[in-house]
Amino acid sequence: MSADREIVIVGAGFSGIGAGIRCKRSGLDDFLIVDAADDVGGTWRDNTYPGVAVDIASSVYSYSFELNPHWSRAYAPGAELKSYADHCVAKYGLAEHLRLRTHVERARFDEERSLWQLTLVDRDAGTRSELTARFLLGATGSFATPRMPDIPGVGAFQGVTMHTAAWDHDVDLRGRRVAVIGTGATAVQVVPAIAPQVRRLTVFQRTPIWIFPKPDRAISEREQRIYRRFPVTQRLMRALQFTVTEVVMVLCRQYYTRAPWVNHALERLMLRNLERQVPDPSLRAKLRPAYGFWCKRPTYSNEYWPVFNRDNVDLVTDPIDRITPTGVVTADGIAHEVDVLVLATGFRVFQPDSVPGFTVIGRDGVDLGEYWRTQRYQAYLGAAVPKFPNLFLMVGPYAFTGGSWFQQVENQSRHAVRAIAAARRRGADRVEVRQAAHDRYFAQVQRRQRTSVFYNRNCGTANSYFFDHHGDAPFLRPAPAVEAWWNSRTYPLDAYDFHTS
Repeated sequence: MSADREIVIVGAGFSGIGAGIRCKRSGLDDFLIVDAADDVGGTWRDNTYPGVAVDIASSVYSYSFELNPHWSRAYAPGAELKSYADHCVAKYGLAEHLRLRTHVERARFDEERSLWQLTLVDRDAGTRSELTARFLLGATGSFATPRMPDIPGVGAFQGVTMHTAAWDHDVDLRGRRVAVIGTGATAVQVVPAIAPQVRRLTVFQRTPIWIFPKPDRAISEREQRIYRRFPVTQRLMRALQFTVTEVVMVLCRQYYTRAPWVNHALERLMLRNLERQVPDPSLRAKLRPAYGFWCKRPTYSNEYWPVFNRDNVDLVTDPIDRITPTGVVTADGIAHEVDVLVLATGFRVFQPDSVPGFTVIGRDGVDLGEYWRTQRYQAYLGAAVPKFPNLFLMVGPYAFTGGSWFQQVENQSRHAVRAIAAARRRGADRVEVRQAAHDRYFAQVQRRQRTSVFYNRNCGTANSYFFDHHGDAPFLRPAPAVEAWWNSRTYPLDAYDFHTS
């Protein structure tokens, strides 16, 4: 049975863009990229708060086949990532494959026709339409659904309230009293950026964060010119930075029990930096994490800790009791009067409404979100789930190794296209991961987690999005990057069942 499109990709961030490029370069031209927003770029389209930048080296945070010699800094500002997304869409001819301002509400697998039946909602007209696809690629990303704080009265505040993922640039912060709730990676960027502007800045901290010194620097025009003329130099720089990132992001996390001294050495490095930057011992004690390094996402900054030395910045560690029309009341009874409330509370990660971000109904009426909610988050190589034929995930459970998001995009899109191409060769209209292969992989993941920092380093107090409600840590794959890269190229095709109607 024919479909409207052979492939539909849901999401036009870097995951969807990368999947589209992989399809195009593999000769799979009948694809459509659907996104509810009015532009491409995903996270870097939505997050425009002051100070937004990558916290992974720019040379690593890009496609391996499309290096960018024009980064202005070693850790590029967010606007440059958005421009990079626009560049990739234009260079690889993806504009003709885009359908924006269209929300995918539901996807149901039609077993008789071996097609995905998608229900789309036009954001402008509010009308629904149907679209069929042979293959469905979920590329909605991990940081697409902002998490609102579960604090009594949060909707009662009569001043200005904004989440960092929807920053209102018409709001002038100069001379105003501002409260920031949250001290994760986003707050580490936004707090130093706005502190010099405001009359008073109150930062409400539930959990401190581990922070590395940030080796950021401006990239000169001369260096950019060298990268343009001699691309191998940028590839060498990328390889060096990727290796360093791999050690910090993978060795320390995954192989903690084998080399705990690495984590401890890095913790000492960060604590010495904290001591140099914050002279007040009582303030240092509040900023020092009580959980092990890597239980919660760490980040880089040279400005966050010192900002608390400013006279107009307060750090509040007492729990928030409630939010009132005029401010924030903490558990000690103190009312903090504010004019602007900034919610730096992150995103909903690996929850039914965030991954894949829309209702997915597979064979036998199985709901993917409900399956994960009751059976634990799991997917073969982070890409495929039994009972969900012709569905491949760019951001599935245990897909990301933690080094480079772009490597994950390339790995997952390669995995999907390899299976789709095999189905084409065999004349199959349905490809589904076998239950046995899926279960073997999930068992391997669980064995490997025993050596990780997640279950050996006092992570219970970290309040980390790495963990789900099952107590698992499905955000990160317990494997080095090179293994994930190799698996995407060589996984056995007989892990899948190819079926012809």
